[in-house]
Order: sequence, then C-alpha cells, then structure tokens
Amino acid sequence: MEEFHVGKIRLGIIGAGAIGNVHLTTFGKLLDEVEIIGITDTYIPLAEQRAKEHGIQKVYHTAEELINEDKIDAVIIGVPNKWHASLTIAALKAGKHVLVEKPMGINSEAAKEIVRVQRETGKIVMVAHQMRWQWQIRQIKEQVEKGAFGKIYHAKTGWFRRKGIPGWGSWFTQKSEAGGGPLIDIGVHMLDLALYLMGNPKPISVYGATYAEFGPKRKGIGNWGTPNWQGVYDVEDLATALIKMDNGAILSLEVSWAVNMETSNNPFIHLMGSDGGASINGNQAKILTEQFDRPIDIELFPNENEIDERIYLSKHFIECIRQEKEPITSAMSGLANNLILDAIYESSKSGREVELDWNI
Repeated sequence: MEEFHVGKIRLGIIGAGAIGNVHLTTFGKLLDEVEIIGITDTYIPLAEQRAKEHGIQKVYHTAEELINEDKIDAVIIGVPNKWHASLTIAALKAGKHVLVEKPMGINSEAAKEIVRVQRETGKIVMVAHQMRWQWQIRQIKEQVEKGAFGKIYHAKTGWFRRKGIPGWGSWFTQKSEAGGGPLIDIGVHMLDLALYLMGNPKPISVYGATYAEFGPKRKGIGNWGTPNWQGVYDVEDLATALIKMDNGAILSLEVSWAVNMETSNNPFIHLMGSDGGASINGNQAKILTEQFDRPIDIELFPNENEIDERIYLSKHFIECIRQEKEPITSAMSGLANNLILDAIYESSKSGREVELDWNI
C-alpha cells in the first residue's frame, strides 16, 4: 500500500507517570521510525527526569504548548481518565493524531465528543488496548476470522484480583477522576478483548451490578500506585454484567480489585461457538472442539520470535498514520466500551436493564 507520510513520525508525550514511561520505553525501541520531540506533565520535575532518561530534547510547560507545537505529528496521552477527552480533542483540533490510554473517555458523553471531532478532523484516534496484541489473542482472532468456531453465541470474560486495589485514595479510587473502579480500570480491557474476539458485534443492552465491600473499609489494598490515606474511595471494587448483542449473543463480564474467592488473579476469556471455542487464562490458551464424538483440546503456544504486545501496538499506530487507515482499536471501539461501562453503572443504580444510546 502507498505510504502517505514519509520520514519519521514526530511524537509528543503528555503524562510522565508510570504509563507515560511505558510508552516512552516502547517508542524508544522504534527510533528508526519515530522521533520523540517533547514531553510534558503537570509535575514538571518528573517530565524533566523522563526527558533526561530518554534523551528527549524539550520539556513543555503545558499540554497546550506541546499540542500546538508545529514539529509534532502525533500525541500520546497517558494521564488520569478525567483528562483523556479534553486533551484528545485539543490535539485533534490542532491537527495531531492521537494515541490515548484506555478508557478513551471518562464516560460515554466524553467518548461521543471524541468521535465527533475525530470525524470532523479526519485525524487518527487509537486507544491503547495493548492486550489485543498478545500472542494468544492474535492466534485466536485468526481462527475467529477463518470461521473455525462457527457462530459465537456466548462469551464469558473477567479478571478477579484477590487483593489489588491500586493507589487507595489517589485518582484511581475517585469517581470524579477515574470514572469508576475495576470496571473502568481492568474491566475495560476484558470488555474490549471479548468484543474483538466475538467479531465486534454491536452491543445493544446491559444488565449489571456493582459493589464496594473492600475499599471503604481500607481492605484489599494492592501494591500498584501510591496510597493517599487522606484521600477518597468512592468507586466499586467488584462489577458484574450481562451484555446483549444485536446478533443475539451474550457476553458475561465479571471483574474485581478485591474479592474473597479462589482466583489465579489472571484475566480470562471463554468463547463459546457452535463449532468450537477458546479458553484463555493469563498466558495459557486452548482451542476446544469436538471430533469423532469426543472433546478435543488444542493447547496454543507463542512463536519462538514473539515480540512484546506494546511493540505491536506502537507499530500499528505508526502504520495507521503512514497509510491513513483506521486502527483496530478505533474511536468507535472506544465508544462501544464507554457506552457499556456507563450502562453497567446506570443499571446497578436502577436495578433495570439499560439500552445503549448509539446516537452521536
């Protein structure tokens, strides 16, 4: 395919925290294709530290200053969920492509605004769902696309952490900053993966419930993030939902940051199709079918030359800019996730099934 963007893609990084540093490290391995022009953070000393560590020439004092830099082609946004939409929209309006951390928006209204502006500007918005590029997901997706499983009519996905509340009292556990708890943090990954492996059916309604039984008691604390014991915990620590698709399929989703149950602490997906299925538990994956009147399990293994999923994600972003094509984790996929997340929270409050509003 013809390449429309020649030369190195020039990047700007907004957010110098843990996830921003992951992106810096990953794109730092692709310097034959990209150039990291500059970085910014609300805490400038951290941005200066990252610039020194990664050999970045310029530290911008505000996100606005970085976004309006003519030398920058694309912006990577790795900040708390609350700011995803405003920064993505500002970058798009400034003519920049955007790689934004998940969830795309803090809620579906923010996500819809991103979709509207993306359509107006024609620039690329890609959501950083790196798990789509894990070796087991790619292998199973290949079989889905071949039709090996027949009709996928049901899927079950989730992620139970036994004791894993991140940064108690920080932005992670504040609804105004994060939008929610494990549902919007790790649940969005599983939701995104399951919809992708099911063949991207259109979700139409949700019935769900959320619970906060650990966080308010300061129990279930994990080791990710920095606690702020003077802070706030007003999000859930467990969520469960049934999601109905336009083709009749149902997706069951269950996620927790903390729970009293036996769990591997691994993310899991079970696909159930008319001709076969698949099961993923962490790094273990199987294809399951029936032959000669008996069940057959086929274990999957990574290729010998397997590379990190974030390298695949970063290369895909570069490829989409060069070839002006829609990412597989597009703004519309981000909107689907946000619509479902909002509906689960709404259903938990009302006790009723909630229909998704796709009007943009």
